[in-house]
This record gives sequence, C-alpha cells and structure tokens, in this order.
Amino acid sequence: MSETPGDAVPAAQRGSWTSFLKSIASFSGDLSSMTAPPFILSPVSLTEFPAYWCERPELFSAIADAATEEDRALAVLSWFISTLKGQYTSRNESMGSEKKCALNPVLGELHYGIWPNKNGRGQTDLIVEQVSHHPPVTAYCIENRSKGLKLTGHNGQKTSFSGGSIIVKQIGHALLTVALPGGNKEEYLITFPRLRIDGLWYGSPYIELVDTSYIVGSTGYTSTVEYKGKGYFSGKSHTFKATVASSKLSSPYMIDGLWHTISHVSSGPGKGKYKKGSTFHDVTTAKEEVSVIGGETSGEMGEFESRKLWSEVAKGIRSGDFDGASKEKSRIENDQRQRRRDEAAAGSKWPLKHFQWVRATPTVNARLGKAINIAPPTEEAYAFLDNWPEPFGKE
Repeated sequence: MSETPGDAVPAAQRGSWTSFLKSIASFSGDLSSMTAPPFILSPVSLTEFPAYWCERPELFSAIADAATEEDRALAVLSWFISTLKGQYTSRNESMGSEKKCALNPVLGELHYGIWPNKNGRGQTDLIVEQVSHHPPVTAYCIENRSKGLKLTGHNGQKTSFSGGSIIVKQIGHALLTVALPGGNKEEYLITFPRLRIDGLWYGSPYIELVDTSYIVGSTGYTSTVEYKGKGYFSGKSHTFKATVASSKLSSPYMIDGLWHTISHVSSGPGKGKYKKGSTFHDVTTAKEEVSVIGGETSGEMGEFESRKLWSEVAKGIRSGDFDGASKEKSRIENDQRQRRRDEAAAGSKWPLKHFQWVRATPTVNARLGKAINIAPPTEEAYAFLDNWPEPFGKE
C-alpha cells in the first residue's frame, strides 16, 4: 500500500481519508457505526435502496404472468438477478456512485414511490421505513395489487475490515408472495449475498458479491446463486452461476454470466424462452426509476421523508461543498442522538409507522430454510401493517 491515497481522493480531503482508513484498520466493532468523510458519500440515503428491487417493473409483473410453477420459479430468478446491478453497482450514475458510499439513514426515515401502470403491467407501489439505526435495518414493501405480487423484507449489515477490504454480511431476507388466480399462493424466500468492498485506498470503493444466496420456493423449486469476482469462472468481475433445481425437473437449469450485464441458460430441460443458449437476463437496456412521492420540495409527507431530510446534505455533496454537507449531516445525527437520549429518559421507544417487529416466522423461515439445508436466514422479521398513506392511489 502506498503512502498516499490515489488521485480519486480530492487533495483537500486526503488527510481525512487517510485518517479514516487507519481508523477502519484498527476498529474491532461493526464499521456501520463509523462516519465516512463527506467526499466519499453519495447524495442518496440507504433508505432509497429498496427501490432497486423494481427498477425493471415489467420483470416483476412478469412473475404473475408465468403460467406454470417452473416458469414462475425461473421468472423470479430472472427478476432477482436483474435487481443486482442497481443495488450494487449503479446507485446514482450521475455521481459515479459505484465509487460512493450511501448516507446512513436515521430511525424513522421514510421513502415512498410508485412505478405507474404501463402496457397492462399494473401499478407497483413502494414503501420503505428505517426501523433501526444501530444496527441499521431497513424494512420495505413493494406491491402490485392488480397482479397479486407482494415483496416484503428487511435488510441490515454487519461490516468488518479484512485484508484491505470491507466485508459486509447482509442480515435479513425478503419474502415474495404470488397470489394465483385460483386463490392459492406461492412464496419465495430470498436471502442475500455477502459483499466485499475493494478500492478503499484510492477513495474509489467498488463492490464484488461473494458466497451464495438462495431463492426457496414453496412449490419445491430452489435457486442457488454463486457469486465470484475477478479470477473465478470467466475471470471477470461480477460473475455468477445459478442452479434451479426441483424433484419435478428431469435435470436442473444452469444459468451463468455477469449479473451487471447479461446471462444465458447454459443447460436445462426448458424449451422456448428458457431453452439452452437463450438470454436469461439483460440489464444493458434502460431502467425505470421510481416516481418518488414527497421529496425535498413537498411538506405533505413529513420531515422524515428521505429526500427532504437529506436535501441540504445532498446539495452540498453534489456541489462539492463538503464542509457544508458535513455540518448539516452532523446536525441531523446530533438531533437523532438527542432524540434517543430523550426517549431513554422518558422510558419510551420510537414508534414505527408502517412495520411491526415480530419474532421468528417458522412457517416461512424454518420450512423454506430447511429446503436448502441451512438454518433459518433470520431470527426476526418486520411485518408490514398494510397502512398505505393517502398519496397512494388504490387501483
């Protein structure tokens, strides 16, 4: 490692960045409690990240349109792989966000949005709430009522430093429910990959997905997704291999490629859309960002609406006024600390608005987790209260 950070770090910020790196290297706890220098921050809060689950709402809608259990399991995997680019490599492309760290949300922070009905796919609604600050946990619900699709979940992180990289263990899971026309339902339990963040010394962090994640369907179809970085499989970054297996299949499906661009079906019993050699997913085409409800110019959603809360910080980051961004960020964080002290003194607890903490959900975690011979992916969950705010139109 060289003695000075690379050119990606502004000259005026190199001292603070070097100090930050030394702090990371000597820190023994969860790194999520540390504050990164403002220049490395994206003007987007982590509370906005669940919107990446549906940047391609037509693929989400297509799950409900699939005619068989087999096709729905494949459609769920295709949609899931298509969400990875947005979540992990292109958070805010105008800022070069693959090199930026998101803002840490505050407890109670909210994010609302919709993807409008186009081409018969139905409207898809999004609601996100930061349900814990330390440790950081974000809960969300994405629902397309006309198609009978509902995704609920929560995501947290435990971070550590090893070998010059930050290792992020993602905590939580997502549960996709598909309401079928006949009245039956299918469930798909989704677990998350681990992350390795490299490029720290140059002030240009980038993410590789590592290890394995699963999608376990209640119909007996299980997708196993293995992630490898540069030097594995094809020798390229962002490589994955997925297997879709079931006792109902004559042979498993094998899919491989790059999760941030294109993958193909390399083998399997399918014909037509999922035959061997066909394109499985392609995210090189245009995405569709969520239409945000509320925002920095709207007062109707309250002070904790994400873009309103962070508007001055975001403005400072975008304009390069890092001192101003840092001061406003510190003001927000100090306000949060005071709120927690006041709650502790009063013996009260911050009331969640849209979610309720529940203990383990054995009908989902244990039953579906057993199918892949692993322990349940989480010992807790956040149940959505189905209390959509007034701005959401009911179809």
